[in-house]
Amino acid sequence: MILVVGSTGLLGREICHQLKARGLLTRALVRATADPARLDALAGLGATLAPGDLGDRASLAGACHGVDTVICTASAMPFAYQPGVNDIQSVDLEGVRRLIDVARESGVRHFITTSFSGNLEVPSPLHDAKRQVEHHLRASGMCYTILRPSYFMEVWFSPAVGFDAANHHATIYGAGDRRISWISLFDVARFAAACTQHAAAHNATLELGGPDALTPLEVLSIFETVARQRFVVTHVLHSALHVRYASATDPMQKSFAALMLGIVRGDWIPMGGLLRQIPVRLTSVQEYAGSHVVPVAQPAEA
Repeated sequence: MILVVGSTGLLGREICHQLKARGLLTRALVRATADPARLDALAGLGATLAPGDLGDRASLAGACHGVDTVICTASAMPFAYQPGVNDIQSVDLEGVRRLIDVARESGVRHFITTSFSGNLEVPSPLHDAKRQVEHHLRASGMCYTILRPSYFMEVWFSPAVGFDAANHHATIYGAGDRRISWISLFDVARFAAACTQHAAAHNATLELGGPDALTPLEVLSIFETVARQRFVVTHVLHSALHVRYASATDPMQKSFAALMLGIVRGDWIPMGGLLRQIPVRLTSVQEYAGSHVVPVAQPAEA
Protein backbone atom coordinates (compact mmCIF):
# COMPACT_ATOMS: atom_id res chain seq x y z
CA MET A 1 0.00 0.00 0.00
CA ILE A 2 1.23 3.48 -0.94
CA LEU A 3 0.05 6.59 0.91
CA VAL A 4 0.00 9.83 -1.11
CA VAL A 5 0.06 13.03 0.97
CA GLY A 6 -0.83 16.16 -0.97
CA SER A 7 -3.15 14.06 -3.13
CA THR A 8 -5.72 16.80 -3.80
CA GLY A 9 -3.10 18.99 -5.50
CA LEU A 10 -2.37 18.65 -9.20
CA LEU A 11 0.95 16.85 -8.65
CA GLY A 12 -0.42 14.51 -5.99
CA ARG A 13 -3.47 13.64 -8.05
CA GLU A 14 -1.32 12.85 -11.07
CA ILE A 15 0.88 10.63 -8.90
CA CYS A 16 -2.26 8.69 -7.91
CA HIS A 17 -3.04 8.33 -11.61
CA GLN A 18 0.47 7.04 -12.35
CA LEU A 19 0.31 4.57 -9.45
CA LYS A 20 -3.01 3.24 -10.71
CA ALA A 21 -1.44 2.73 -14.16
CA ARG A 22 1.19 0.56 -12.46
CA GLY A 23 -1.45 -1.47 -10.67
CA LEU A 24 -0.36 -0.27 -7.22
CA LEU A 25 -2.75 0.06 -4.26
CA THR A 26 -3.06 3.68 -3.22
CA ARG A 27 -4.38 5.49 -0.17
CA ALA A 28 -4.84 9.27 -0.28
CA LEU A 29 -4.65 11.51 2.78
CA VAL A 30 -7.43 14.09 2.47
CA ARG A 31 -8.49 16.96 4.73
CA ALA A 32 -12.08 17.46 5.85
CA THR A 33 -12.12 20.77 3.95
CA ALA A 34 -11.07 19.23 0.63
CA ASP A 35 -13.08 20.03 -2.50
CA PRO A 36 -15.64 17.19 -3.00
CA ALA A 37 -14.92 17.18 -6.74
CA ARG A 38 -11.26 16.46 -6.04
CA LEU A 39 -12.21 13.65 -3.67
CA ASP A 40 -14.42 12.14 -6.37
CA ALA A 41 -11.52 12.36 -8.82
CA LEU A 42 -9.24 10.50 -6.41
CA ALA A 43 -11.87 7.84 -5.78
CA GLY A 44 -12.22 7.48 -9.54
CA LEU A 45 -8.51 6.68 -9.67
CA GLY A 46 -9.07 3.80 -7.26
CA ALA A 47 -7.51 5.53 -4.25
CA THR A 48 -8.85 4.78 -0.80
CA LEU A 49 -9.53 8.05 1.00
CA ALA A 50 -8.01 8.48 4.46
CA PRO A 51 -9.26 11.54 6.39
CA GLY A 52 -6.41 13.36 8.08
CA ASP A 53 -4.28 16.43 8.44
CA LEU A 54 -0.56 17.10 8.76
CA GLY A 55 -1.31 18.89 12.02
CA ASP A 56 -3.10 15.88 13.53
CA ARG A 57 -0.66 13.17 14.60
CA ALA A 58 -3.39 10.60 15.37
CA SER A 59 -4.89 10.92 11.90
CA LEU A 60 -1.44 10.48 10.34
CA ALA A 61 -0.92 7.30 12.34
CA GLY A 62 -4.21 5.94 11.06
CA ALA A 63 -3.35 6.85 7.48
CA CYS A 64 0.11 5.23 7.74
CA HIS A 65 -1.20 1.96 9.20
CA GLY A 66 -0.28 -0.93 6.89
CA VAL A 67 1.53 1.38 4.47
CA ASP A 68 4.82 0.34 2.85
CA THR A 69 5.61 3.59 1.01
CA VAL A 70 4.70 7.25 1.57
CA ILE A 71 4.86 9.81 -1.25
CA CYS A 72 4.60 13.37 0.07
CA THR A 73 4.01 16.38 -2.19
CA ALA A 74 2.30 18.50 0.48
CA SER A 75 3.09 22.22 0.35
CA ALA A 76 1.34 25.43 1.23
CA MET A 77 2.75 27.01 -1.93
CA PRO A 78 1.69 28.35 -4.25
CA PHE A 79 -2.09 28.08 -4.14
CA ALA A 80 -3.07 26.79 -0.67
CA TYR A 81 -1.17 29.42 1.32
CA GLN A 82 -3.02 30.94 4.30
CA PRO A 83 -0.85 32.86 6.77
CA GLY A 84 -1.01 31.32 10.23
CA VAL A 85 -3.33 28.54 9.05
CA ASN A 86 -1.83 26.73 6.09
CA ASP A 87 1.61 28.18 5.57
CA ILE A 88 5.24 27.21 5.02
CA GLN A 89 5.99 26.81 8.74
CA SER A 90 2.95 24.66 9.56
CA VAL A 91 2.85 22.57 6.38
CA ASP A 92 6.19 22.44 4.54
CA LEU A 93 8.27 22.23 7.72
CA GLU A 94 6.40 21.11 10.84
CA GLY A 95 3.71 19.10 9.06
CA VAL A 96 6.05 17.10 6.84
CA ARG A 97 8.52 16.48 9.67
CA ARG A 98 5.61 15.18 11.78
CA LEU A 99 4.58 12.90 8.92
CA ILE A 100 8.13 11.53 8.64
CA ASP A 101 8.19 10.73 12.36
CA VAL A 102 4.79 9.01 12.29
CA ALA A 103 5.71 7.06 9.15
CA ARG A 104 8.87 5.77 10.82
CA GLU A 105 6.97 4.78 13.97
CA SER A 106 4.33 3.02 11.83
CA GLY A 107 6.89 0.82 10.09
CA VAL A 108 6.83 2.54 6.71
CA ARG A 109 9.74 1.22 4.65
CA HIS A 110 10.20 3.89 1.96
CA PHE A 111 9.49 7.64 2.13
CA ILE A 112 9.50 9.76 -1.06
CA THR A 113 9.26 13.54 -0.82
CA THR A 114 9.37 16.42 -3.27
CA SER A 115 11.74 19.31 -2.65
CA PHE A 116 13.35 21.59 -5.26
CA SER A 117 16.56 21.81 -7.24
CA GLY A 118 19.86 21.70 -5.43
CA ASN A 119 21.00 24.67 -7.53
CA LEU A 120 18.39 26.93 -5.93
CA GLU A 121 20.22 27.96 -2.79
CA VAL A 122 18.85 31.47 -2.22
CA PRO A 123 17.74 31.44 1.45
CA SER A 124 14.00 31.83 2.00
CA PRO A 125 11.33 30.31 4.25
CA LEU A 126 10.48 27.69 1.62
CA HIS A 127 14.14 26.89 0.87
CA ASP A 128 14.94 26.53 4.56
CA ALA A 129 11.88 24.35 5.23
CA LYS A 130 12.61 22.01 2.32
CA ARG A 131 16.28 21.56 3.23
CA GLN A 132 15.43 20.94 6.90
CA VAL A 133 12.90 18.30 5.87
CA GLU A 134 15.49 16.64 3.62
CA HIS A 135 17.91 16.45 6.56
CA HIS A 136 15.19 15.08 8.87
CA LEU A 137 14.24 12.40 6.35
CA ARG A 138 17.83 11.26 5.77
CA ALA A 139 18.29 10.92 9.53
CA SER A 140 15.02 8.99 9.99
CA GLY A 141 16.46 5.55 9.22
CA MET A 142 13.81 4.89 6.56
CA CYS A 143 14.76 4.26 2.97
CA TYR A 144 14.35 7.69 1.39
CA THR A 145 14.01 9.31 -2.01
CA ILE A 146 14.22 13.09 -2.34
CA LEU A 147 12.97 14.45 -5.66
CA ARG A 148 14.43 17.84 -6.50
CA PRO A 149 12.69 19.17 -9.63
CA SER A 150 13.67 22.36 -11.39
CA TYR A 151 11.07 24.99 -12.30
CA PHE A 152 7.60 23.59 -13.10
CA MET A 153 6.29 24.59 -16.53
CA GLU A 154 2.74 24.61 -15.16
CA VAL A 155 3.66 27.31 -12.65
CA TRP A 156 6.31 29.41 -14.40
CA PHE A 157 4.57 29.44 -17.79
CA SER A 158 1.37 30.71 -16.20
CA PRO A 159 -0.30 34.06 -15.46
CA ALA A 160 0.43 33.54 -11.74
CA VAL A 161 4.03 34.65 -12.35
CA GLY A 162 3.40 36.97 -15.29
CA PHE A 163 3.62 34.52 -18.20
CA ASP A 164 0.18 34.80 -19.81
CA ALA A 165 0.43 32.94 -23.11
CA ALA A 166 -3.30 33.21 -23.83
CA ASN A 167 -3.03 37.00 -23.87
CA HIS A 168 0.48 37.06 -25.39
CA HIS A 169 2.26 38.62 -22.45
CA ALA A 170 5.46 37.47 -20.75
CA THR A 171 7.51 38.68 -17.81
CA ILE A 172 11.27 38.12 -18.06
CA TYR A 173 13.24 38.15 -14.81
CA GLY A 174 16.71 39.61 -15.14
CA ALA A 175 18.43 39.30 -18.51
CA GLY A 176 16.64 36.03 -19.32
CA ASP A 177 19.85 34.53 -20.66
CA ARG A 178 20.57 31.68 -18.20
CA ARG A 179 19.60 28.11 -19.03
CA ILE A 180 16.95 26.32 -16.98
CA SER A 181 15.84 22.69 -17.18
CA TRP A 182 12.10 23.45 -17.09
CA ILE A 183 10.10 20.34 -16.17
CA SER A 184 6.44 19.38 -16.37
CA LEU A 185 4.90 18.35 -13.07
CA PHE A 186 3.39 15.39 -14.94
CA ASP A 187 6.94 14.13 -15.54
CA VAL A 188 7.73 14.60 -11.84
CA ALA A 189 4.66 12.46 -11.09
CA ARG A 190 6.00 9.76 -13.41
CA PHE A 191 9.33 9.82 -11.58
CA ALA A 192 7.60 9.61 -8.19
CA ALA A 193 5.61 6.56 -9.25
CA ALA A 194 8.64 4.93 -10.88
CA CYS A 195 10.71 5.44 -7.72
CA THR A 196 8.42 3.06 -5.83
CA GLN A 197 9.74 0.22 -8.01
CA HIS A 198 13.37 1.16 -8.78
CA ALA A 199 16.30 0.34 -6.51
CA ALA A 200 18.18 3.28 -8.04
CA ALA A 201 15.84 5.55 -6.07
CA HIS A 202 16.70 4.03 -2.68
CA ASN A 203 18.49 6.42 -0.32
CA ALA A 204 18.93 8.85 -3.20
CA THR A 205 18.51 12.55 -3.88
CA LEU A 206 17.43 12.91 -7.50
CA GLU A 207 17.81 16.20 -9.35
CA LEU A 208 15.04 16.41 -11.97
CA GLY A 209 14.87 18.55 -15.09
CA GLY A 210 13.28 18.44 -18.50
CA PRO A 211 14.90 17.38 -21.78
CA ASP A 212 15.94 20.92 -22.70
CA ALA A 213 18.02 23.54 -20.91
CA LEU A 214 16.55 26.75 -22.32
CA THR A 215 16.86 30.39 -21.37
CA PRO A 216 13.66 32.33 -20.63
CA LEU A 217 14.23 34.25 -23.87
CA GLU A 218 14.40 30.97 -25.81
CA VAL A 219 11.19 29.84 -24.11
CA LEU A 220 9.55 33.11 -25.12
CA SER A 221 10.63 32.58 -28.73
CA ILE A 222 9.10 29.07 -28.75
CA PHE A 223 5.78 30.35 -27.41
CA GLU A 224 5.72 33.22 -29.93
CA THR A 225 6.38 30.79 -32.78
CA VAL A 226 3.63 28.43 -31.67
CA ALA A 227 1.19 31.32 -31.10
CA ARG A 228 2.18 33.04 -34.37
CA GLN A 229 2.15 36.24 -32.37
CA ARG A 230 4.76 38.47 -30.77
CA PHE A 231 4.33 38.81 -27.00
CA VAL A 232 4.30 42.00 -25.01
CA VAL A 233 7.30 41.58 -22.71
CA THR A 234 7.82 43.09 -19.28
CA HIS A 235 11.40 43.03 -18.01
CA VAL A 236 12.11 42.95 -14.27
CA LEU A 237 15.67 44.04 -13.58
CA HIS A 238 17.97 41.93 -11.42
CA SER A 239 18.36 44.90 -9.07
CA ALA A 240 14.59 45.20 -8.70
CA LEU A 241 14.36 41.52 -7.78
CA HIS A 242 16.98 42.04 -5.07
CA VAL A 243 14.93 44.92 -3.67
CA ARG A 244 11.78 42.76 -3.76
CA TYR A 245 13.62 39.94 -2.01
CA ALA A 246 15.19 42.17 0.65
CA SER A 247 11.95 44.01 1.45
CA ALA A 248 9.58 41.03 1.48
CA THR A 249 8.15 40.30 4.93
CA ASP A 250 5.51 37.69 4.04
CA PRO A 251 7.10 34.18 3.87
CA MET A 252 5.41 33.31 0.58
CA GLN A 253 6.45 36.54 -1.11
CA LYS A 254 10.00 36.14 0.21
CA SER A 255 10.12 32.60 -1.18
CA PHE A 256 8.77 33.61 -4.59
CA ALA A 257 11.32 36.44 -4.78
CA ALA A 258 14.07 33.90 -4.02
CA LEU A 259 12.82 31.61 -6.78
CA MET A 260 12.82 34.54 -9.23
CA LEU A 261 16.45 35.25 -8.31
CA GLY A 262 17.10 31.57 -9.01
CA ILE A 263 15.81 32.05 -12.54
CA VAL A 264 18.31 34.86 -13.01
CA ARG A 265 21.10 32.47 -11.94
CA GLY A 266 19.89 29.55 -14.08
CA ASP A 267 19.28 25.89 -13.27
CA TRP A 268 20.67 23.38 -15.74
CA ILE A 269 20.22 19.72 -14.74
CA PRO A 270 21.79 17.04 -17.00
CA MET A 271 19.39 14.07 -17.07
CA GLY A 272 21.18 11.45 -19.17
CA GLY A 273 22.57 9.39 -16.30
CA LEU A 274 19.32 9.28 -14.31
CA LEU A 275 17.20 8.43 -17.35
CA ARG A 276 19.37 5.39 -18.01
CA GLN A 277 18.54 4.17 -14.51
CA ILE A 278 14.90 5.28 -14.31
CA PRO A 279 13.50 5.71 -17.83
CA VAL A 280 10.86 8.44 -18.01
CA ARG A 281 9.79 10.22 -21.19
CA LEU A 282 10.23 13.93 -20.58
CA THR A 283 8.02 16.70 -21.96
CA SER A 284 9.81 19.38 -23.96
CA VAL A 285 8.97 23.08 -23.80
CA GLN A 286 8.01 22.84 -27.47
CA GLU A 287 5.48 20.10 -26.69
CA TYR A 288 4.16 21.99 -23.69
CA ALA A 289 3.66 25.17 -25.70
CA GLY A 290 2.03 23.24 -28.52
CA SER A 291 -0.55 21.77 -26.14
CA HIS A 292 -1.31 24.99 -24.24
CA VAL A 293 -1.28 27.74 -26.87
CA VAL A 294 -3.92 28.39 -29.52
CA PRO A 295 -2.24 29.85 -32.63
CA VAL A 296 -3.52 33.20 -33.78
CA ALA A 297 -5.47 32.84 -37.00
CA GLN A 298 -3.60 34.36 -39.92
CA PRO A 299 -5.48 36.62 -42.38
CA ALA A 300 -6.46 34.89 -45.58
CA GLU A 301 -4.44 35.83 -48.64
CA ALA A 302 -6.22 37.97 -51.20
